[in-house]
Amino acid sequence: MREALFLRQNQARWQQYAAGPAADPNELAARFVALTDDLAFAQTFYPASPTTAYLNDLAAQQHQALYRNKREAGGRFGRFWAREVPLVVGRHHRTLAWALAVFLLFTALGALSAAYDDTFVRAVLGDGYVDQTLENIRRGDPMAIYKNAGQASMFLQITANNVRVALLTFAAGITGGVGTAYMLFKNGVMLGSFQYFFYQQHVLRQSLLTIWIHGTLEISSIVLAGGAGFVMARGLLFPGTYSRAEAFRRSAREGLKLAMGLVPLFFVAGFLESFVTRHTEMPLAASLAIIGGSAAFLGWYFVWYPIRLRRQLGAPPATE
Repeated sequence: MREALFLRQNQARWQQYAAGPAADPNELAARFVALTDDLAFAQTFYPASPTTAYLNDLAAQQHQALYRNKREAGGRFGRFWAREVPLVVGRHHRTLAWALAVFLLFTALGALSAAYDDTFVRAVLGDGYVDQTLENIRRGDPMAIYKNAGQASMFLQITANNVRVALLTFAAGITGGVGTAYMLFKNGVMLGSFQYFFYQQHVLRQSLLTIWIHGTLEISSIVLAGGAGFVMARGLLFPGTYSRAEAFRRSAREGLKLAMGLVPLFFVAGFLESFVTRHTEMPLAASLAIIGGSAAFLGWYFVWYPIRLRRQLGAPPATE
């Protein structure tokens, strides 16, 4: 975007901010977030411009006003998920979309490999799991494996493992994204071969209605953690006008914020897998309601709401 156009689009709003601080603390915070987005954009594309210097001064004024009037309420955690995480998501929608595309490609590769190699599923999932599931299918209860463990211990183990995998997937972004891509490859291939195995055994419908009760949130969160890793890798590989160290610091902070924002989803997914998925006899409508509700929440919180919030705050369009 040319600097003249950037000025025309935003100058009236900046003048409004400069006229005096907002009385409402929430509005003051919103102004500060919008200004820092504008400043980051200007520093990237017009680093030596008077516009950048003006925005830096204006942001400093808003920062002082914000912290002079800051409410020390217990709503810090609420603001983190209501505002900070969605704003990070909105700034990196394209990177997250690439993570999803990569994961879907690896999932398709896993399904294709299972289709052409009868031994592939056993290599990925292990002989014990495959043999137990085949026995469950012969008994007429394909998803019985979810009923074996105690609910409380299962919840703790699954949730801890999923959080660990997500944080590793994010942290692997420090390799320039190679490690994150490997984690997405590993999980995508596993998912693709796993679902093809049930298709091959003619129980795909039962598996979809059962596994995706928890899998909708769980798998989506792993993909988003991969996106967080790619966000960190992007700052390392493509620093733009910043020094590489500064670009990496900024992108790592953004990626970590997104990765930490996923933790509640893993708790919900772990609860569903431990306490709900095992009820394979539940009505079709109940399964579809849980799966559909989870998908709707993901679409709202990670797609629609970040776009709406950025528009409300007058933030410039995402540039990546």
